[in-house]
Amino acid sequence: MSRRDAAGATGIDPQQLWLSTGQRGRGRKPAFSREAITAAAVALADAEGLEGVTMRRVASQVGAGVMSLYSYAPDKETLLELMVDHVSGELPTADPLTGDWRTDLKAIGHLQRALMLRHPWLPAALSTRRTLGPHALAFLERALAALRPTRLDGAAKLEVFSMLTGFVAGHVGYEIAQSAAADSSGRATAEARYLAAVAADGHHPELAEALATPGHPLSPDATFTRFLDRLVDGLDTD
Repeated sequence: MSRRDAAGATGIDPQQLWLSTGQRGRGRKPAFSREAITAAAVALADAEGLEGVTMRRVASQVGAGVMSLYSYAPDKETLLELMVDHVSGELPTADPLTGDWRTDLKAIGHLQRALMLRHPWLPAALSTRRTLGPHALAFLERALAALRPTRLDGAAKLEVFSMLTGFVAGHVGYEIAQSAAADSSGRATAEARYLAAVAADGHHPELAEALATPGHPLSPDATFTRFLDRLVDGLDTD
């Protein structure tokens, strides 16, 4: 599943990873599967973050020896690829599209956010992903179908999907970090006091005007929707 290039860096062979069964040799049927190994790794990541996922911990979860896991996932990099595609299988791909590409693209963004909030390790994992597994490809296919009514060429459609995914991952990562900081230290209140003091010093008139504009607190869902609307509505597809 993995290989080393001329420079000695570890890489992943997508064909070997996704188009093979993940089993080696003949003989007695193994007591566990690549699916079970991946599910165990996802459960660990959901509970403890990516730092909690080690080959030894995963092996313990499935009742296997560490060395026996290497024929399924030779390293943590490969295991991470399997984990990302495993949770991508939670994304619906069969529901009919509306035909309004902006509406459909926004729905895709909301689905991605919900998935990442269920699996908070996913935004970080996506930043290091090297390849697309079958579940991720199925969702990409849906996104490309949603963009069919536009005048974008194939490369531009792929760029739009990549931009949308990057936006959602970045936003969810920020949401998670802000929530953790606010829960642990009351940081949000302290930051609001700080910005009010800065705005009052006379050296930041634009900030003072922005903060003085009447507004109302938005829920995390509403904030994400507002940002997503601005992103998608602003896309130029001509």
